[in-house]
Amino acid sequence: MNVPERITALRALMAEHGYDIYLVPTDDNHQSEYVGEHFKARAFITGFTGSAGTAVITQTEAGLWTDGRYFIQAANQLKGSGIKLFKMGEPDVPTVVEYIGKSIPQGGKLGFDGRVVAMGIGLELEKAVASKKGSIDYSKDLIEHIWADRPPISERPAFALGEEYAGESTADKLSRIREEMKKQDCNVHIMASLDDICWTTNLRGNDIEYFPLLLSYAIVTLEGMKLYVDERKLTLEMKDKLMKAGISLRPYNSVYEDVKALPSDSTIWVDPARLNYALYTNLPKDAKVVKKANPTVLMKAMKNDTEIQNIIKAHIKDGVAVTKFMYWLKKNVGRTEITEMSAAEKLEEFRKEQKGYLGQSFAPICGSGEHGAIVHYSATPETNVPVVTDGLFLTDTGGGYMEGSTDITRTFAFGNLSDRMKDDFTTVLLCNLRLARAVFLYGTCGFNLDILARMPAWERGIDYNHGTGHGVGYLMNIHEGPCGFRIKLRESERQAIEPGMVITDEPGIYIEGSHGIRTENELLVRKGQKTPYGQFLYFETITYAPIDLDAVNIEMLTAEDKKQLNEYHAKVYETVAPHLNEDEKEWLKQYTRAI
Repeated sequence: MNVPERITALRALMAEHGYDIYLVPTDDNHQSEYVGEHFKARAFITGFTGSAGTAVITQTEAGLWTDGRYFIQAANQLKGSGIKLFKMGEPDVPTVVEYIGKSIPQGGKLGFDGRVVAMGIGLELEKAVASKKGSIDYSKDLIEHIWADRPPISERPAFALGEEYAGESTADKLSRIREEMKKQDCNVHIMASLDDICWTTNLRGNDIEYFPLLLSYAIVTLEGMKLYVDERKLTLEMKDKLMKAGISLRPYNSVYEDVKALPSDSTIWVDPARLNYALYTNLPKDAKVVKKANPTVLMKAMKNDTEIQNIIKAHIKDGVAVTKFMYWLKKNVGRTEITEMSAAEKLEEFRKEQKGYLGQSFAPICGSGEHGAIVHYSATPETNVPVVTDGLFLTDTGGGYMEGSTDITRTFAFGNLSDRMKDDFTTVLLCNLRLARAVFLYGTCGFNLDILARMPAWERGIDYNHGTGHGVGYLMNIHEGPCGFRIKLRESERQAIEPGMVITDEPGIYIEGSHGIRTENELLVRKGQKTPYGQFLYFETITYAPIDLDAVNIEMLTAEDKKQLNEYHAKVYETVAPHLNEDEKEWLKQYTRAI
């Protein structure tokens, strides 16, 4: 069944249930950014495989909303489907909620599976539909009836992080959560976001490819905690530790009935962005609901000393793997056939050589030549091409280690480059350096600093259609709130930058049909000097791999830029060289030389 046939089948079911519009988001039951195979309903119904997007189907029109990372990919994958691409954030493009509010007929009905729609979006949809005196039915997953070979929900086993990795016990974390609950006068806190639950319990899972998360829900009270999970995934030792921390186990899906049974005089803390609409609507009608971000969002973003030490160890391992990969590329491109996919496989081979390696921290992005301009390109057997012998090869990859997760982008140069390619590469390098050397007062937010990264590109009349950086989780989500660098303010990123946060620095330039460049390091937020003006913070770069000097136009760098780059490369050599053989060390001297 192709995409148009799937949409036809969906419309027949919509008519059967009286739906004028049906909504299919990217989310799973936990509002995860990346989801397990069972939950890829939006990809199934549209054919678009990017990590972010929402499909809206009416009886006459079908639309897909996605952001700037995926405009090129979505346009290609939607060809021939009859689905219209709505480019989020572009002028005159309505939001999903605005479109539904305008498109639903008077007294019409909107349908969706309430488990995969965030509570906050659900409340917005209620208002949009109410303006037309319409109604919502959130009880049916229509995709289930047309997806014949839908993968089952994961049953993979969980694993636990000891305090030598987590740096804090579950009992202590729960104590901190309860202190925050008391400040809000709450006696119940419902969590559905997987990373918040995994952080709290020090558990990890294998339920989403690349992301070590465990499908679960949690209800925390001032006296205890219920963890809703498939018990078969847990060992006896895990269960014993949970019990000692005051945590009882419940079947995964029983949370929907259990929230109905909460005392009507409860004061319940929920996060509108991280709780699904079905759970919210099941809360007792007389209960008081406090709508506020989960306290764990900020707690887990501020890494403790143990986590920081481990994260740096993970980055050293990853730097060794990426440096060996760069050496291999430089020695072999043009001499033997290397494709986007075979290069990605080779890089993972180098990562597998590192002790404690668990797997890739996200799907590798390896774009050769013009594919590099597709921001979140993912090579397939149909699109796979050789690495260019004259041009640029962009690789955005990461590794998951017991000590943490990494996210690194390097763009490699081969053969003859045009002046435009070198200027673009150097501009991206300048963007990366300018942000990395920022010193700023405590209380500064990520959106205050984004301009530092964009300025070298803006001076040339160039921009990139994505954020400059995102928080990174400790062996959880590679994209972690509540801080990031972006020019367009998000309400969820108003949080001031705190010491202990790890945030990426990844500006880029993308020239459709020609080349793409991105240079990404991770930045650890450190405390600087304290003066009468306040506490200052600065960034420590903790990614250790060469930036390809073959593509740098040295004339574009100031003396300060050169000093910063030289100091970074000296650190790379000092950190990585002890783990290399003699040939690799000699080569690394050349690629980390002072300029």
